[in-house]
Amino acid sequence: MTDHHLPPDAPPPGDSELRSDEAVDEAMPTEPGQKKDSTFTVLVALVANGLLALAKTVAAFLTGSASMGAEAAHSWADTGNEVFLLIAEKRGERPRDDKHPRGYGRATYVWSLVAAFGLFSAGAVVSIWHGVSELFAEPSEVSYTVNYVVLGLAFLLEGSSFIQASRQLKGEASSWGLHPLSYIDRTSNPTLRAVFFEDFAALLGLVLAGAGIALHQLTGQAAYDAVGSIAVGLLLAFVAVYLMRRNMQYLLGQTLGSEMWSRVLAALLAHDAIERITYLHVEYVGPQKVFVVAAVDLTGDDREPTLAQRLRQVELDIERNDLIEDAVLTLSLPEDPSLSPDPPPAG
Repeated sequence: MTDHHLPPDAPPPGDSELRSDEAVDEAMPTEPGQKKDSTFTVLVALVANGLLALAKTVAAFLTGSASMGAEAAHSWADTGNEVFLLIAEKRGERPRDDKHPRGYGRATYVWSLVAAFGLFSAGAVVSIWHGVSELFAEPSEVSYTVNYVVLGLAFLLEGSSFIQASRQLKGEASSWGLHPLSYIDRTSNPTLRAVFFEDFAALLGLVLAGAGIALHQLTGQAAYDAVGSIAVGLLLAFVAVYLMRRNMQYLLGQTLGSEMWSRVLAALLAHDAIERITYLHVEYVGPQKVFVVAAVDLTGDDREPTLAQRLRQVELDIERNDLIEDAVLTLSLPEDPSLSPDPPPAG
């Protein structure tokens, strides 16, 4: 599935005219610090959600509030999700081997998909079911003070996690010249996307839960509390489906957008051994990791054994870039038309 927008992993156009394997590094840099930032962001979210899950569970038990029960389910789901996201980070970092020549990067999307499904089943379904049940339950006394105290604590903890995710998001987005909201949808980093949207949903869910509890207090109608629980569940379902969809797209082989594809083509053509390229396929095989397949003509008129050696050397040159997990080059047919990079996008 091709995203015809500028992907976040695409670097800004450079002025370098290097004619060697360094041209690939110049055209497609990566930021090693992003992985450490992602792990720290997930850890902050894990601690915040774990503390909140305990507090909300106690509050829901003491007050009988449907909205607080939904929030407890939400926080437990988020806590489990952060564990899955940490597993995703570690699994995806393993170096490639003979059994997995393109690395383990896609494992990140597998575990992120599991986390998103957990958000849907343990968060959304439980919240909606709890809210519907409360609509038909006998009204009971509710301690509003406890609910408000826990909601206030939740805002502080969820807010701190959201600030950390937003800080990482803004830093990465600015390095690619993209708006943060545009970057978060296009990035190949599923853990950052998951934490950001889960924290955003958590803050919005707190507003919905607080509104339901406040209306219950003002009107004496417990239905408002139950509706607040259902609203939280629907919000979680929307976020979970979105995250599952994006992870599935990368698992199925997300290709680069046209602008990034053009830059990869230009970088390969800048290698001093490549005369022309007639075919190029680039797809993500993990966060900030791509697989390159190209049909090329090499410079000079070498005989077949030497040509094979030079072709392999070019592959090794290309794979030195951290972004490229694997590269496979073949020889072009003489009659095949050459590919040309599109002009760089304006601005």
